[in-house]
Order: sequence, then C-alpha cells, then structure tokens
Amino acid sequence: MPRPRKCRKVCCLPKTKEFYPADGTTDAVILTVDEYETIRLIDKEGFSQEECAGFMQVARTTVQQIYNAARGKIASALVDGIGIRIEGGEYILCDGKENHCNCGGCRKHRKSLHGRHCE
Repeated sequence: MPRPRKCRKVCCLPKTKEFYPADGTTDAVILTVDEYETIRLIDKEGFSQEECAGFMQVARTTVQQIYNAARGKIASALVDGIGIRIEGGEYILCDGKENHCNCGGCRKHRKSLHGRHCE
C-alpha cells in the first residue's frame, strides 16, 4: 500500500488558470496547483529547491519531482503548440502570515481549483 501523499503548502491560487495558443487550439496539458507553485517559487521568486521545499512543507526530493514534472508539461505545451490549464493537486493555502511569500493574505483566496483542499 503506497504512503499517503502529503499536502503541499501553496501561497495563493493563480490569477489566470488557462493559457492557449493564438491558433485556437483547445487541447491542453493539466498543470496542478502545486506544480504551478514550484514554478512560481523557483523560477519567478528565485527560491532554491531547498527553500521551496521548506515553504511548501515537503522534502526537497519531492519538490524536485514536482518541478521536473511541471517543466516537462510546460515544454510539451510549448513544443506541441497546446494550451496549459492549471487545476487540481493536493495542496493547502498558506495563512498569509509568511514573511517571504508576498501573498498579502491568502485567506481571501480560499476557493478550490478541483483539487483536494487540505485543512
């Protein structure tokens, strides 16, 4: 029996949940909310994988797996000319008290994107 998955802490939900090419393609890869968060923290905010793991409250190896999966999906979307839709995953929103996440109070963002919202 596999070990249960641990919820990943996410700062806030994305403002834009879908990205599609201009040619009208409706096919899309699904990027989970926790995959989106690793991309945001590592590539946009400049966190190391270890810092990202600390923020998301998971192991560094877990962050590495999530990050690699997210990059693979984004690469497929760009190369194959299909969209990206962000939804799902197992996550919990932070309480807005973190000094470094710049979320401005995540409590106002407490709606799910078809994922298991852990509390």
